[in-house]
Amino acid sequence: MIDDKNKNDISFFEILHKIVPMAFKACPIYVIVSTGAGILHGLSHGFSVYMTQKFFDSVADFIKVTGGFRKIILMAAALAAALILCRILNGIDNFMYNNKENLIIGYMGKRINEKAGKLDPIVFDDTKYLDDIKKAQEGAASSVELLSGLTSIFTVYLFYFLFMVVYLYRLRPILAVSIILIFIPTVFNQIMRVKTFSELADESVPIRREYEYYERCMGDREYYKETRLLGAFGYFKDLYLSSLKMLNKKIWKAQKKSILMELSMKMITLLGYMGVLYLLFDSLLKGDISVGAFGAVFSSMGFMIFVMEEMIYSHIGIITQDMGTVKNLIRFFEIPERTGKDIIVDKVPDISVKNVSFSYPGTKSSSLSDVNLKVKSGETIAIVGENGAGKTTLVKLMLGIYTPTEGKVFIGGVNTSEASFETLYGNTSAVFQKYQKYQMTLKENISISSLENGSQKSYEAEQKALKEAALKADLEVNEEKFPKGYETMLSREFDGVDLSGGQWQRIAIARGFYRIHNMIVLDEPTAAIDPVEETKIYRKFAEMSEGNTAIIVTHRLGSAKIADRIVVMDKGRIVEIGNHEELINKKGKYAEMFQAQSKWYVKEENLVHA
Repeated sequence: MIDDKNKNDISFFEILHKIVPMAFKACPIYVIVSTGAGILHGLSHGFSVYMTQKFFDSVADFIKVTGGFRKIILMAAALAAALILCRILNGIDNFMYNNKENLIIGYMGKRINEKAGKLDPIVFDDTKYLDDIKKAQEGAASSVELLSGLTSIFTVYLFYFLFMVVYLYRLRPILAVSIILIFIPTVFNQIMRVKTFSELADESVPIRREYEYYERCMGDREYYKETRLLGAFGYFKDLYLSSLKMLNKKIWKAQKKSILMELSMKMITLLGYMGVLYLLFDSLLKGDISVGAFGAVFSSMGFMIFVMEEMIYSHIGIITQDMGTVKNLIRFFEIPERTGKDIIVDKVPDISVKNVSFSYPGTKSSSLSDVNLKVKSGETIAIVGENGAGKTTLVKLMLGIYTPTEGKVFIGGVNTSEASFETLYGNTSAVFQKYQKYQMTLKENISISSLENGSQKSYEAEQKALKEAALKADLEVNEEKFPKGYETMLSREFDGVDLSGGQWQRIAIARGFYRIHNMIVLDEPTAAIDPVEETKIYRKFAEMSEGNTAIIVTHRLGSAKIADRIVVMDKGRIVEIGNHEELINKKGKYAEMFQAQSKWYVKEENLVHA
């Protein structure tokens, strides 16, 4: 997790060291060409001022009869060429900006996703980490603006002002020094903005996450029906407006402080501008500069001040305002990753859970306490218990998704705390209760669990694998429900079909079966299917999983009878282990739960024997 104590320890140069290479990797040609064009663009503005002086001087010489009309024409043509070149370079820079921005944002989004994939999965149960990811996503967009601003500053603006400083210094040194002094108050103002908007960025992220969630509760398809039916729209609207009001207050406070500082500094800048005009006029009267130089500098003063303010108040202003979120991006990339070795796991692994206890982040109580369990290679076990007993937590530890707070878990003899994700998940499949409903075709919804496997198959082999997975999940693919077969789009939003909860669950189960595996877990994926249909699916699952290590998690005990052994959990502990008959005869926790659910299984047995 990002350490709040060190949130200001990232220097500006460290930010550049991190994000500039990423931008270059995202689009090297765009970066090189836009940098070169920016430098030439800045120099062209300064050269235009110089050519303006030459043109004015040629006109003055003509009036004094010391120069010819031909010289005026040549200087006018040179000035026109300089101005045209300036416009062309400006057009090139603008043309490349949007494409470069999109490429960099896409690359940084990819890097964020890759980084999130390397973090310990337990972090996603910690709201602080969710804030960190949100901050990183905002920082990615801000970093592109920062890079664009820095590119303009160190190319267009820097070379323009370098040219002008040298030019003014050669006219009269005090003019160049005065221009530099005008920068000081505006630069100071932007330094003060950094602290203000960095604090705003950190304070606003949790609030943004809140109002975005309330917004989804009011309008997203996932929540819409229930929100309207229960009459909860007004409730979420009040929460949304409350969060938004709180955020706006923080934004207004920061902007008010910034605007007052900016107003003060602009008054000082105005005084400096008037001082430069006085020096310019004084230099002309003393004969230190020509009439052409006076005219060129005088006509460019407004543009120079405009460019200076644009650079400081727009580009540097955006940079300072976004600096806090960019630092969040850098800190996110520095979060320690979960590492491990690539180790060969037995083809059909056994699982050993030894003295394991586990607590979720931010909680004082343990979800699991001193758990010991041995699952043999090729064995099918069922884990049962009431809601909150710790079933899903134990499974996630057995899969290596979580690592124990205390104790050790071994898969095929490999300690899950020391193994890489590839080692743990390479030949494992799972279907969880909270499965995903992808707005894609039926084929994609099933085959997404093993895209590499599908890409290596012929069309016939792929269709066979899809049908086998659907058969195992008891998913009937017919024209009535799936008009285009496996190519049917499963989303009304994309001109497809909508499915019932039970159908979606069968698709999720088929997705788990489609993946090549030697270990599979079904973690209560059949909640929307009645007990009789659930038992049928689990019986088929047991047949299909023969020879593989398999784990079933369910609170419906009738489905657990198919397992070789049943593990009974209660309040984070294993209280009983045995087959159905053994546990019934014990007359313990399992027998108690089975008796409470017996009405389901009487119906089931009657249907099975009918």
